[in-house]
Amino acid sequence: MNLIALKMLVGDRAKYLGIIMGLTFASLLITQQAGIFIGLMTRTFGAISDMSLPDVWVMDKKVQFIDDIKPLQDTQLYRVRGIEGVDWAMPLYKGLLKARLSNGAFQTCNVMGIDDTTLIGGPAQMVEGKLSDLRRAESVIVDDVGAHGKLAHVFPDGHTEPLKVGDTLELNDHRAVVVGICKVSRTFQSQPVVYTTYSRATLFAPRERKLLSFVLVKAKAGENLTDLCQRIDRSTGLAAYSRHDFEKLTVNYFLKYTGIPINFGISVMLGFLVGTAIAGQTFYNFTLDNLRHFGTLKAMGTSNGVLLRMIVLQALVVGLIGYGLGVGAASLFGYLTRNSELAFRLPWQLLMVTAGAVMLICVLSSLLSIRKVIKLEAAIVFKG
Repeated sequence: MNLIALKMLVGDRAKYLGIIMGLTFASLLITQQAGIFIGLMTRTFGAISDMSLPDVWVMDKKVQFIDDIKPLQDTQLYRVRGIEGVDWAMPLYKGLLKARLSNGAFQTCNVMGIDDTTLIGGPAQMVEGKLSDLRRAESVIVDDVGAHGKLAHVFPDGHTEPLKVGDTLELNDHRAVVVGICKVSRTFQSQPVVYTTYSRATLFAPRERKLLSFVLVKAKAGENLTDLCQRIDRSTGLAAYSRHDFEKLTVNYFLKYTGIPINFGISVMLGFLVGTAIAGQTFYNFTLDNLRHFGTLKAMGTSNGVLLRMIVLQALVVGLIGYGLGVGAASLFGYLTRNSELAFRLPWQLLMVTAGAVMLICVLSSLLSIRKVIKLEAAIVFKG
């Protein structure tokens, strides 16, 4: 009976392809839009995930996300270092500074100032140069995307040349020499990332009474991070979050205060509804065209259970094919745009969600057909 069901399915080539096209479109749209949404949300906390050494981030209690800087007094660093359970604590400056390029244009950069001695918080992957080169005078390290993009040299004839080691920038009217190119996660606003030492970053930055953005903390071996965060909070009056909690705080801010979830949620829902409409209508018409065959099988003694199993098998086959084609197309889209400004991320959990959505579409589509077959009278085969 399963073979008969499959022959019935592919017998009407037009409707068979129509169902698959509807499910493929739904799977593609759901996966693509959700992948872009996840990619954007991942970029919001890229600076946090890039720094794997610190266990805890300490900041002002009013900070709502990674780019919401509320500077601290430098003395807070020493207070944190004296708390029980802290192995080490290092300063971090994070701010937006304007860089003057060789052609006179200005570009806002994300400047990260890391501890002068240990260089903790620096980029983990260097493309050119060494992290230790930051100890040179006036030195900075630039991310590769910024070096090839917004910080590249633009000549009068229009052609561009990437920023390279040995070139110079002006950061807030201070000379900066590029000593390395690194690879880091892209920022939410796709701004170039510039690394330098903490003391040099405070010279580059506009003069303020407070310049310490965050305190990066490493817990002692076996220390419970939740207890350590509470201890820091009680002792200093500052907010302390584990790396995972700070990432979640940042994502929650963008989910709550921006229209990104609504925009992408509408796109995903449209994909689901369009897929349901196309697949459901086509599958229902396919069942109507095959009622005589189902009636013949029923007249020959085939039970409703067997007929329902045949319909479910048909829905499952087209669902798997449509899901595979849609996810494959979305994966190809992500691969082709991997070096563009477009954010795209495809975790395995998203594949499971898409599979569940496609199977739900198949279930909704087959319910109309199942109802029609159950109510079918075997005598229909002898009519007309």
